[in-house]
Amino acid sequence: MNSKSSSAGPTFSFEIFPPNTQVGAEKIITTLGALQGLSPDFISVTCSGDKTKIEQTTIKLADYVANQLHIPAVAHLPAAYLDKPQVARILQKLEAAGVTRILALRGDIDPAVAPKNDFHYADDLVRFIKKCAPHFEVSGACYPEVHPESFNQLSDIRFLKQKTAAGCKHLTTQLFFDNEIFFDFEERCRLAEINVPVLAGVMPITNRKQALRLIKTSAAKLPRKFTAILDRYEHDPAALRDAGIAYAVDQIADLVTQGVAGVHLYTMNNAETARTIFNATRSLFRACQNEPAPQVLFA
Repeated sequence: MNSKSSSAGPTFSFEIFPPNTQVGAEKIITTLGALQGLSPDFISVTCSGDKTKIEQTTIKLADYVANQLHIPAVAHLPAAYLDKPQVARILQKLEAAGVTRILALRGDIDPAVAPKNDFHYADDLVRFIKKCAPHFEVSGACYPEVHPESFNQLSDIRFLKQKTAAGCKHLTTQLFFDNEIFFDFEERCRLAEINVPVLAGVMPITNRKQALRLIKTSAAKLPRKFTAILDRYEHDPAALRDAGIAYAVDQIADLVTQGVAGVHLYTMNNAETARTIFNATRSLFRACQNEPAPQVLFA
């Protein structure tokens, strides 16, 4: 499937993660089959789980997405847990599979696993990829609400500009629940002359366990409208799922209406949730098809 042209409006894409059990491995194939029917612009494959086995997980699954589903795949690479020989080998494997799109991250640091020393930050990895394989299209991650380890917004934007200067051609945000924060972030990027498309990362919260984990681990601000959903429907699984999906749909409607370059849905490997959101919003994306998009995501 070809990616959208500059006249096709905002993109709609999905993120999946490699499963860590045999049951999960079987389920992900079913999930991907369902996502294929939604014709996303691309599917990104994370490096979650055991980052020492990325070639057997992320790379293998990205190969499947590209060559079995015929959907553009983006492979996540965690800089902190890779060395130069391994990255060179991964690039060769991706090239052989026809996957030439990478999301370069530093990666979350696991206290139980010592990071490697070749790439301390994502921009180090970006430069190495562009040196070894300049035709690869590299994207990066960004935090609308400031990276948890940054001193302040100014510092965060400065490092983000270094990342785009190194060769990142587009950015995808971490999840957020207040669109005004995203729009403010876009404005800060423009003022800093970070002139690359920014995809809005949206995660629908559909169950209590997910919600509690989010509250504990995420730095994302939770608006009153969102916390009211959690408070009211915390012990009603069906209602929480419906309300969480409705909140995500409302976010996407606002983002698309205000000209977002694209929406990247964190599916949590749940095809049914993705399908529900797609069906509720696809007319919005279609309505933009005759309008010029901010920039081309992939050539």
